[in-house]
Amino acid sequence: MMSAKLWAPALTACALATSIALVGCSKDPKDAQQAAAAQQMPPTEVGVIVVQPQSVEQSVELSGRTTAFEISEVRPQTSGVILKRLFTEGSYVREGQALYQIDSSTNRANVDNARASISSAEANLNVLRVKEGRYRQLVGTNAISKQEYDDIAAQVKLAEATLNASRATLKNAEINLGYSTVRAPISGQTNRSTVTSGALVTMNQERPLVTIQRLDPIYVDINQSSAELLRLRQQLNQGSLGSSNNTKVKLKLEDGSYYPVEGRLAFSDASVNPETGTVTLRAVFQNPNHLLLPGMYATAQIVQGVIPNAMLIPQAAITRTPTGQAIAMVVNAKGVVETRPVETAGVQAKDWIVTKGLQTGEKVIVDGIAKVKEGATVVAKPYQPQAAAPQGAGQPAAEANKAAQPKTEQKATSNA
Repeated sequence: MMSAKLWAPALTACALATSIALVGCSKDPKDAQQAAAAQQMPPTEVGVIVVQPQSVEQSVELSGRTTAFEISEVRPQTSGVILKRLFTEGSYVREGQALYQIDSSTNRANVDNARASISSAEANLNVLRVKEGRYRQLVGTNAISKQEYDDIAAQVKLAEATLNASRATLKNAEINLGYSTVRAPISGQTNRSTVTSGALVTMNQERPLVTIQRLDPIYVDINQSSAELLRLRQQLNQGSLGSSNNTKVKLKLEDGSYYPVEGRLAFSDASVNPETGTVTLRAVFQNPNHLLLPGMYATAQIVQGVIPNAMLIPQAAITRTPTGQAIAMVVNAKGVVETRPVETAGVQAKDWIVTKGLQTGEKVIVDGIAKVKEGATVVAKPYQPQAAAPQGAGQPAAEANKAAQPKTEQKATSNA
């Protein structure tokens, strides 16, 4: 009986100490559960790509407009009344093809007059030459004075000059007669005619009769800011950008489609427009079907250089800090995630062009980047781009849900 009374206080103290220990251990049960779950969860799977350096073409998109390769404003070179138009408006004409017929009555009369003047000058010259021959014999025998012979010799030379002038007048009259038929100076597409039959036209008038434009090939005039051009040339001089020997140009049309034929850069203007601060670049495109017409708006993609040892990284793999620094997440050899600051030099299609910050053969996380953080252990698998789902892929499931909906409502009603 005495021993039980002695042990009672000791047992009570042990029970109190045990309760205090249990309360202390269960102070933060959520942290304990999370730690246990973290020990039991497997590493996160991420999709990665293995980066490899390559030469990447650096292109720039600039706006521009199409311009005809050749333009000719046809004006009459002689005066008269238009008798007939010899072409169809909007049709294709060839160089030298007759376009208009001008009344040639006056020009024909001028040709006949010039021919008559030539005949008169030739007859006068023949008479003077015969007379000069006789005077040459007489002056040898001192039958006439030397002065008289010199006079007849001068008249012969004057008659020869008159004959040459008459021949030049005839040639000029024949040229004007040829101008009575207005011909196409170049091959190309015609616009609307500004005159009709019966209209009076004058030599070298201000208003053209018709405009001819050569559309194959065709120019695209592009404007690039002088600041961008200066930056490009500095990169070329520093060696960070290689020159492209074949400057190709792709054209994006107004409807968003791409022109099927690639063009080439013809020249770059040697001066900057002081009003706009831009430099004009001109590209040449083949246009056999006349799909491109002068004045059309287009966007040109110009390859201005080649970036050596660049890496193409999908846009989903690159994030940016609040300061604008580009960040890529890399899986090292131990399967641990590391963050790498990188430098980009533009975009090609759906990829960033990365020039610094990554090494050859490193694994960059593309898929699952939002589920991991630096220092986490992950399982790296090759990244597989997700194909777009077909249009009717979701229809069977939707129809099944629609068919099951009335039954569910009926069941709920019966239960109610």
